[in-house]
Amino acid sequence: MDLKRLADWFSAARPGVGGRLLSARLIPGGKSNLTYEVGDGERSWVLRRPPLGHILDTAHDMGREYRVMSALAGTGVPVPATYALCTDDSVIGAPFYIMEKVEGTPFRNAADLAPLGPERVRTISLRLVDTLAALHDVDPATVGLADFGRADGFLDRQVRRWSAQLEASRSRDLPAAGELRGLLASQVPAQSAPGIVHGDYRLDNVLVDRNDRPAAIIDWEMATIGDPVTDLALLIVYQRLSRLTGGDLVSDAASAPGYLTEDEVRNRYRSRGGRDPAHFGFYLGLAAYKLAAIVEGIHYRHLRGRTVGAGFDGIGALTEPLLEIGLASLKKDD
Repeated sequence: MDLKRLADWFSAARPGVGGRLLSARLIPGGKSNLTYEVGDGERSWVLRRPPLGHILDTAHDMGREYRVMSALAGTGVPVPATYALCTDDSVIGAPFYIMEKVEGTPFRNAADLAPLGPERVRTISLRLVDTLAALHDVDPATVGLADFGRADGFLDRQVRRWSAQLEASRSRDLPAAGELRGLLASQVPAQSAPGIVHGDYRLDNVLVDRNDRPAAIIDWEMATIGDPVTDLALLIVYQRLSRLTGGDLVSDAASAPGYLTEDEVRNRYRSRGGRDPAHFGFYLGLAAYKLAAIVEGIHYRHLRGRTVGAGFDGIGALTEPLLEIGLASLKKDD
C-alpha cells in the first residue's frame, strides 16, 4: 500500500480529517474483504478493500458497505462513522473506504468469552440478538435505502446466486452441493416482510464495548434489502458449525458457558419484534448453502495464493460439513 498516495487522497477527500499516514497494518481474523488499521501517529482509522482476485462481479462492493453504514448512522443501530469512499483503483489498487476505528472486542472464541463468566456471556448474547432485531426493525425507505436491493424474489435469487458462486469456485467434486441446491430450489417458501439484511451477522462481526454492549456492527459486505430471517438463520448455522469444528476454523464463541441456546436465540429474536416464519428449515438450509459457497470461494483463492494472512490452510474442510448441516435442516424443517 502506497501510504503517501493514500494520505494525499484522504487529505483531499476529507480536509481536516485525513492526515499524513505513517502506518498500516492488516487486522487479522477476516477471511474475505481485507481490513487495515491506518494511522498518522496520533489518530487511527480503518480501511476496507476487496480481497485479492477471483470474486463475483456483484461481490465485495465497497460502495454498498459504505452506503449502508452511512444510512444507519443515527438510527440506534450501532455502526462506525464513515469518512470517505474511493472508487479509483489507482490509489491503492482497488476500491476502498475509510471509517471510524471503534473501540470494542469482536469475540471469536469461547476461550475469550469464558473468563467473563456465564452471566456476562448471556448478557452479550442477548444483546447480540436484540441488536439484530433492531436492525430488522429499521424501515429501509426512511433511511434512504429503498433501492438498496430487490426484495421480490429474494430467496429464489439467493439460491441461484450461491449456486453460481459454488460453480465458479469449483475445484473438487461435492455431490451434496447438487442435492442441497435441488432441495432448496424446490422448497422456496413465501418471504417475510422485507428489511435490511446484514448478510453475515455473528458475534465476531460485532464489536462489544467494556459494558458488554454492541459498539458497532462491522463487515457489511453482503448487506442488501431482502428477507431478514436469513440473518437469524445464518447466526444459528454458525452456532451449529462451531460445535463441529471448535475454534480453529470458525468462531466457537457460541459454545461458551452462558451463551444462548438455539431455541433461546429464536425466542429472544421473536420477543423483540423479529419475524417468526414457518419452514425455518429452509432458511437454515439456505444459510448453510451460502456459507459453503463462501468457504469454497475462499478455499479456491487460497489454493491459488490469493489470500492474505494466516488461517486459510484448513478452510476447505468446512464445505462438506456445511452442506450436511443444510441437508439435515431441510429434511427436518426445524
